[in-house]
Amino acid sequence: MASNKRKWLPPLAVFAAFLVVWQAAVVLLHIDEYVLPSPLVVAANTIAEAPRLLEHTKATLAITLIGFAAGSAAGFALAALLHLIPGARAGVYPLLVLTQNVPLMALGPLLVLWFGFGMMPRVLLIMLVCFFPVSVAMLTGLTQTDRALLNYMKMIGATRSQLFRRLELPSAVPYLFSGLKIAASYSVISAIYAESIGGSKGLGSFMLLSQRGFETANVFSAIAVIVLLSLALFGLIAAAERLFLRGRQGRREAEA
Repeated sequence: MASNKRKWLPPLAVFAAFLVVWQAAVVLLHIDEYVLPSPLVVAANTIAEAPRLLEHTKATLAITLIGFAAGSAAGFALAALLHLIPGARAGVYPLLVLTQNVPLMALGPLLVLWFGFGMMPRVLLIMLVCFFPVSVAMLTGLTQTDRALLNYMKMIGATRSQLFRRLELPSAVPYLFSGLKIAASYSVISAIYAESIGGSKGLGSFMLLSQRGFETANVFSAIAVIVLLSLALFGLIAAAERLFLRGRQGRREAEA
């Protein structure tokens, strides 16, 4: 408990100081609310707009979870295939990296053009963002297997499938969680962008409409919700990782 306090107190203190400076700057410099609302105004606006924000948050969360799950599954499957199929990694990995150099601002409108304004282009955009960190992290983990154990299992006649399921895959899981945490953070941001280019529901649409109406407090309220949503997804993945590592440690101690 004491270590948790020491861990969280410094960033919380810095954040509180940032809010105080922000509030003082807006009051002392007489900054108009439509230019930069104060933290107190943003907090009051968030409470007043809570029903609308909740409705749009549900839409954003739904599309984020679908895109994140589908993108992560695609990244996992691709990494496994590239690892298991001889020569596949050397041929496909450069192209995999190349896809990440295509800007989302170019892909988004194209996906809307090809698939319309429904959910499909938004989900595809989130998938494209999520699958890369998961596949790269997974591929890295699969190559970090203990060579002594690998050679031992080969000596006792383990098949390629057994090597993958019993040794390489468990060794790669910590790396996989690292990729999932990155993908979870990216998934919310990409969902916001996807909603801004097509769709009438979601925090991205809410922010776009608020910007056009100079409702700056609404934009900041949406940003606060987006940050909390990203932190919540990241925290869930981190909690799952801790549970896995504890279970893995427990199994090792039981076997010892």
